[in-house]
Amino acid sequence: MDKLNNVNISEVQKLISPRQLKDLHPASEDMAEHIHRSRREISRILSGEDDRLLAIVGPCSIHDTSAAMEYAEKLNVLKKKYADKIYIMMRVYFEKPRTTIGWRGLIVDPHLDGTYQIGEGLKEARSLLLKINSIGLAAASEMLDPIVAQYLADLISWAAIGARTTESQTHREMTSGLSMPVGFKNGTDGSIQTAVDGMKSSRYPHSFIGIDQSGDTCIFTTKGNSDSHLILRGGRRGPNYYEESVEEAERIMKAAELKPAIVVDCSHSNSGKKHIRQERVLRDIVEQRLRGKKSIRGFMLESNLFEGNQKISENLCDLKYGVSITDECIGWKETEQLLASVVEKLD
Repeated sequence: MDKLNNVNISEVQKLISPRQLKDLHPASEDMAEHIHRSRREISRILSGEDDRLLAIVGPCSIHDTSAAMEYAEKLNVLKKKYADKIYIMMRVYFEKPRTTIGWRGLIVDPHLDGTYQIGEGLKEARSLLLKINSIGLAAASEMLDPIVAQYLADLISWAAIGARTTESQTHREMTSGLSMPVGFKNGTDGSIQTAVDGMKSSRYPHSFIGIDQSGDTCIFTTKGNSDSHLILRGGRRGPNYYEESVEEAERIMKAAELKPAIVVDCSHSNSGKKHIRQERVLRDIVEQRLRGKKSIRGFMLESNLFEGNQKISENLCDLKYGVSITDECIGWKETEQLLASVVEKLD
């Protein structure tokens, strides 16, 4: 009897390797070129070379891939319509960090029942990303588990490091090796310095342990990621999208010898997690931009087919179609109106 190892492990299951999953759900050459082009465009917006605003719009989390694809089709119409003023991409979040416990996202629990069929979740997530990219829409997602990144990162054009992990050395190292622009959210306490430290750290080379495409344990040595930026999402002390907060963020980034580049999250603590307040946040930051705050390079909106949110019920048949099961989202009609109003103001 082994008294030292795996004392609190009840089961170990083999998982498909990243290469095996990609062989089952491969990206075409055309799709690879689309993602490469999307990353370049996003990078140019964040650096200020492209004057458009980045618009990261979509559900708080993905739990129904059919509803997600219907949303993607609708969003893609707006992407094409407003392409000269804003660069629209879809928020496609599969992993949900938790302060304590709760549903942890499609990858970890795809059946929403606590059975944790992670292998199935990875397949569903990759399949959805392929479909979204195939219509010409770029995907944005949070990078939470460094192992998961090996399965999906090739299909993601922009990534975020969340408020709960922005201080994590593991996530700073991972970011230094990612191939797309990455935003660091300020900490849950509202600390901007934490995120700026993450940005600076991720711009330098690192070495760390991870798995390769075959699933073998390897040492990765990175070059550093120059496309990191700040995401303001508010904190325990309240919102931080106001002009004074933006100026403070600019000061901290300049002190760290970083060119200010800010994306404002209109949800979370900036809206008090009330979906109807996202409009006032968006309206304010667009006005700031029009007054010359060019460091504001984009915004995030939590949006779904229908407004509000719902709890996961024991009978999953009772779930309302197109309604978030995590944070509150604005509905599609309001999403259309808000994006149209942004473009109108920018004209």
